[in-house]
Amino acid sequence: MRHRLSLSLTIASCPAILFCAFLFATGSEKPASNPGKRIANFTLKDTNKQSISLDDFKDKKAVVVIFIGTECPINNAYMPRLAAMQKSFASQGVQFLAINANLQDSPEKVTEHAKTYALPFPVLKDVDNVVADQFGAQRTSEAFVLDSQRRIRYQGRIDDQFGIGYKRAQPTRQDLAAALGEVLEEKPVKLATTPVAGCIIARGSKQKAEGAITYSKHVARILQKHCQECHRPGQVGPMSLMTFEDATAWADTIREVIQEQRMPPWYADPRYGHFSNDRRLPSEDRKTLLAWLDEGTPRGDEMDLPAPREFVDGWVIGKPDVIFTMPEEYSVPADMPKGGIPYQRFEVKTNFKEDRWIQAAESRAGAPSVVHHIVMFLVPPNEDFFPGNPKTPTLCGTAPGDMPLILPPGTAKKIPAGSSLVFEMHYTPNGVARKDRSRLGLIFAKEPPKYAVRTVPIAQPRFRIPPGADNYEVEQWLPIFEEASLLGFMPHMHLRGKDFMYEAIYPDGKKEILLAVPHYNFNWQSVYRLEKPIHLPAGSKLRCVAHFDNSTKNPNNPDASKFVSWGEQTWEEMMIGWCDLAYERQKK
Repeated sequence: MRHRLSLSLTIASCPAILFCAFLFATGSEKPASNPGKRIANFTLKDTNKQSISLDDFKDKKAVVVIFIGTECPINNAYMPRLAAMQKSFASQGVQFLAINANLQDSPEKVTEHAKTYALPFPVLKDVDNVVADQFGAQRTSEAFVLDSQRRIRYQGRIDDQFGIGYKRAQPTRQDLAAALGEVLEEKPVKLATTPVAGCIIARGSKQKAEGAITYSKHVARILQKHCQECHRPGQVGPMSLMTFEDATAWADTIREVIQEQRMPPWYADPRYGHFSNDRRLPSEDRKTLLAWLDEGTPRGDEMDLPAPREFVDGWVIGKPDVIFTMPEEYSVPADMPKGGIPYQRFEVKTNFKEDRWIQAAESRAGAPSVVHHIVMFLVPPNEDFFPGNPKTPTLCGTAPGDMPLILPPGTAKKIPAGSSLVFEMHYTPNGVARKDRSRLGLIFAKEPPKYAVRTVPIAQPRFRIPPGADNYEVEQWLPIFEEASLLGFMPHMHLRGKDFMYEAIYPDGKKEILLAVPHYNFNWQSVYRLEKPIHLPAGSKLRCVAHFDNSTKNPNNPDASKFVSWGEQTWEEMMIGWCDLAYERQKK
């Protein structure tokens, strides 16, 4: 059965998984000013192993050269747009060329990438960075416009849609197209250089075999502990960091995100709360990584390597006791249709003959690049499911930055006998058509728990954010009628989300801030799991306060001129303070 309804108190609609990786995989800098420099002829092999030279296009009025990679999320987001630009400008005497100069991208990967995105222009492999060095290219996807004399007339970004921590609904400047138009009209280019957001091109360098700090003895352990959960094949991280070769290929990018403290992602104000899943990189580990990079990334003795971290068939929770799969495949189009893709809902029967208690649950996307989030709803027997019902039990979910449900000993979630499960799917196309059939894995508690856990939304759907408001406040309360233990939180907003705060107000009037997220990042919706449960006596209240920025100062804002209300789509808003509460079972 598929359910299609419009309102849901669930994790929100936001950009696809690839944008969650922007914090790791991108930086932004103004390129070295090379406009006016003449580019000498070069010859490289294309994906068909044919030699292609710049001089092959002497008859063209302009040549656009773009340096690309296969894993950079911003780079990949631009591939459909570049393909469209080639088709648009071809009749005006313009040729597009893509050059991959990344150390880690083999010719086979380059070929597969070009095929995946159906690129209509030659894609060349710059094995030793010779051409990248001639251009002075630093990042993917950095664009260069060459005039008929093969002089650089423009160097920089394609447009301003993507940057560190933001993704505009639409660009406000079409920099590459504007520069190209001016070159074709034989006019001066008004803006000859622009900042580039993207991954640093991985260049080859001499590596030391030994050093005071080595990959084998020190760095591998840090990457295992802090990075590989996401940065491995099939996970949210856009590149793998499982091997020495992976780490050295991304060394410059690792340095950038560590120095700027963008990775690992963690947004909780350190003044409030202690969390078992705190992703912050300890200062000693940070110093070790930077020192290893400064020393030239020495490998060290392979005998010092730790045992590989094991992942069970991609399941973070370990081998599930049971796996449920969407009853049918869903085809995600290459491009977002007007009005977006409504949430898709698929029901599966558990066929449980008796009540089951769940210790851990993990939902896994079949096509991670186009699945923004999954929420698993529990439908007890003889009950109907309809979105928007705050009493509908939520089993688990996954979203950018989210983690599987792993409950502490003595606690579990109950699935009554005869229940059904509903996969609520939000899809976000990324330029390539995909087919998704997502799964849910469950691990059963070994015995009935002392505490039953419920995931509760503290949601306020009644708000209307005025145009231009840069600090609009929305709040909601949850009364605690029965004694409970608070296990963790997940604040949720959309593109205009600015900050979020949870506060407990106890029966004696005492107030305590439990979690503050001063800079909410809609690209990375973190779950915050308490190191120790917080006791909430009956008569307590949980208060959530959120602020929204609907002004032009917010680069994520789709339209600062409109009122904004509750809705599922990215350009609408939500205010939900999810929390996990545990109750003694004999009291339920």
